[in-house]
Amino acid sequence: MLTGKFLKNLSGVCASLASRCQLHTSMQHHLPLVPIVIEQTGRGERAYDIFSRLLKERIICIMGPIHDELSSLVVAQLLFLQSESSKKPIHMYINSPGGSVTAGLGIYDTMQYVQPPIATWCVGQACSMASLLLCSGAPGLRHSLPNSRVMIHQPSGQASGQATDIQIQAEEILKLKKQINRLYVKHTNQPIDTIEKSMERDRFMSPQEALDFGLIDTVLEQPPTLDQEQRQS
Repeated sequence: MLTGKFLKNLSGVCASLASRCQLHTSMQHHLPLVPIVIEQTGRGERAYDIFSRLLKERIICIMGPIHDELSSLVVAQLLFLQSESSKKPIHMYINSPGGSVTAGLGIYDTMQYVQPPIATWCVGQACSMASLLLCSGAPGLRHSLPNSRVMIHQPSGQASGQATDIQIQAEEILKLKKQINRLYVKHTNQPIDTIEKSMERDRFMSPQEALDFGLIDTVLEQPPTLDQEQRQS
């Protein structure tokens, strides 16, 4: 016959298992699936996650919102690829709605700091801070696929707290706005008045419009030819 103490313990175990199952399914729901690539080597089979395998080919992916964690990973990959070769180009594929200005500027500064030329590719979208990364690739190596979109706008902030704190944060946002405007001027060759007017509100562009604006150099309807690949390698 089951005692009350035993039933109580059993109930606790069941509750613990239920919470673990819920946590497990929740983690499965939120964590993206990462394909594994199996390669045959002289020492047998070797498994890579897809992003590590792409890194071997000097390909970096910026997929999703730009935040501090992503910025740290991209900066580390850029520095690693420079240590592997200071001359071979790096290919950066971007599909991002934008995100943190400071995290994006960390990636931007590292792109300008490393020696290898960086080819940028817009696949899907490059909005907000991601559009700055797209246009800051090496001249002649900034690409977009035909059905992607690009969006530029001024930085936004969420000031809160005491009046003095809000004033300080507002002044900092205005400084960032001027700083980012100057970077777009540098990479698009547009006059500052045009940049300021274009970024006053969200401005969405088709690949052809982004090309005309100076954010990219090429709209790729087809894969690069052999001559184009040789110029980029």
